Amino acid sequence: MRAWAVTTPGPVERDPLELLGRPVPVPGDDELLVHVRACGVCRTDLHVAEGDLPVRRTGVTPGHEVVGVVAGLGAAVTGFQPGDRVGVAWLRRTDGTCTYCVRGAENLCPSSRYTGWDADGGYAEYTTVPAAFAYRLPGGVDDVAAAPLLCAGIIGYRALKRASLPPGGRLGLYGFGGSAHLCAQLALAQGATVHVLTRGPAAQRLALELGAASAGDAYARPPEPLDSAILFAPVGDLVPVALRALDRGGVLAVAGIHLSDVPPLRYERELFYEKELRSVTANTREDGREFLALAARHGVRATTHPYPLSQARQALKDLKAGRFDGAAVLVNDLS
Repeated sequence: MRAWAVTTPGPVERDPLELLGRPVPVPGDDELLVHVRACGVCRTDLHVAEGDLPVRRTGVTPGHEVVGVVAGLGAAVTGFQPGDRVGVAWLRRTDGTCTYCVRGAENLCPSSRYTGWDADGGYAEYTTVPAAFAYRLPGGVDDVAAAPLLCAGIIGYRALKRASLPPGGRLGLYGFGGSAHLCAQLALAQGATVHVLTRGPAAQRLALELGAASAGDAYARPPEPLDSAILFAPVGDLVPVALRALDRGGVLAVAGIHLSDVPPLRYERELFYEKELRSVTANTREDGREFLALAARHGVRATTHPYPLSQARQALKDLKAGRFDGAAVLVNDLS
């Protein structure tokens, strides 16, 4: 099969991805072999390619928003059949026995492993996934539209929960890419007022089209104080900006896996009045199941820009440059 690999992490302008010929992977006893149909392009893939995240697997194949069909079963797998449509997401495996797993916080498991970082992901013709971590996908959503739901959607949902938005509250979204535009739809469906603060007129237009009450520059003041905010842009400079935009008792959740340095915070200006700053770490499988059900119920849909899988390099470059709104999705043209 053909698969992209991060051979030498570095700026995407220097093409750290290389298209290689590799054997079709053999699933482990508890795993599924998945024939990839589509794979979303996530900012985390960019961090892996550029080395912002430390190398965990030399020559790893990125991609963790995978939609495909089961092509093979490990010896111990039950409940799946060849031809079943499944989703493969970021969280790949946990130990299931640690304190965090036992209390329902498997996203904090010290032994957690991740698709496209610890194990080869979906920028390829085939990938594998432990059957216990595969998602059964709802009908009515095609492969391209479903792909961004599997990380952008799920992590946005986790961030929304961490932001503790009160019913009918005022939510600020800093950055408006693949994850934020799905989070916004869910928040709006649940009765929130959404203010978007982001660079680029295309993203601002999309925000307004989806129903945001306002869309302005990331460093601008929203038109009203915010009950909650989520920082999707990996820009540490925006942390104090977002904290200042919060009303008393407001919560800021930082959704990214990587963030540039945060400048010093002035307690009286940014944190006083019981404001809270929270991080978001991956997600649990329950988050994923909840989000996929809510997305189906409320008609949450990704704005997508398909690229042939053979153009993965260009998709990452366009993501970094902010050349599209919504989410890019790689469509398998290598088979």
